[in-house]
Amino acid sequence: MPSAPEPCVFIVDDDEDIRTSLSRALRLRGYETSVFASAQAFLEGYDPEQPGCLILDYGLPEMTGLELQELLITKGYALPVIFITGHGGVPESVRAMKLGALDFLEKPFKQEVLLAQVDAALELDARRRRGQDKARTAKARFDRLTEREREIAGIFVSNPSSATSKDVARQLDISPRTVDHHRARILEKMRVNSVAELIDLAITTRLVEKR
Repeated sequence: MPSAPEPCVFIVDDDEDIRTSLSRALRLRGYETSVFASAQAFLEGYDPEQPGCLILDYGLPEMTGLELQELLITKGYALPVIFITGHGGVPESVRAMKLGALDFLEKPFKQEVLLAQVDAALELDARRRRGQDKARTAKARFDRLTEREREIAGIFVSNPSSATSKDVARQLDISPRTVDHHRARILEKMRVNSVAELIDLAITTRLVEKR
């Protein structure tokens, strides 16, 4: 099984000196970096499977940093963003933060402040990706359940207070013993130890929405 790629700090800034200095400072501290002079260049070179975070200049030409952030959200890319700017104001920073940016740093800023935000961004990205992996694994297992097993699992999750074997049997017009058999198979296939654990897994991964 191939190893996961190392996290990368993407730097998008139209100022070559800033790109170079930031990349050098980050690499000296052990970070992998990849630099781009424009939003379009980043979009053409970015692989969503690559873990990391984005240091993004707000005042980019053609497509601004905020427009790039909005486009990434539209595409479903949950890449943590740290804005840097030489002329951003309060409205711009508020908009960026509402869209999920971790910080909005005005140039010049202390490298220590940026590095702390990079660490926080990489940890956030790692947590998100672990959650996505957990959800994909859960869905793959759920898809292997039979139609009846999915139906019963849905009842467990949607109505946990009324999910005894007798309750489920009454709803589906089958015997409690049959429900017990299906429940055992569901837990085995989903690799959980109890219905409570199944419910928690289904809710946290949004496998089955609780009503």
